[in-house]
Amino acid sequence: MLDNTALRTILQNARRIAVLGAKDKPGQPVDTVGRYLLHQGYIVYPVHPARKTVWGLAAFPDLAALPEPVDVIDVFRAPPHCPGHAREVLALPWRPKLFWMQLGISSPEVSEILAGTGVEIVENACLMVEHARLPGNAQQH
Repeated sequence: MLDNTALRTILQNARRIAVLGAKDKPGQPVDTVGRYLLHQGYIVYPVHPARKTVWGLAAFPDLAALPEPVDVIDVFRAPPHCPGHAREVLALPWRPKLFWMQLGISSPEVSEILAGTGVEIVENACLMVEHARLPGNAQQH
């Protein structure tokens, strides 16, 4: 994982986060993290192929459908899906600063796919937990 200074810098400068696998089912980690990110003042874009809305926001079927570039892609998908999402990132006309795979999610193949692209990778870590523990982050943006 990135060191604390690099991680804090990316998260403090980030404004827009896409949440892959977004759903607003109470009690689910993706719901808790998505609501936390909204509360922190991030612009959150839910990405889900079947849902039309999540957290009262319009949901997008895939990354290519997003209305603007995002700084962070927060992935709540099973590890076998992650390489496909990394390839999706490469097909975009822009690059996120960070491809974040949530707690319990890791994929060595993602590192190979995104190597040398300028996209940092975090795996097997909770964005909410890491954001809250870094000094100066758990506040309104």
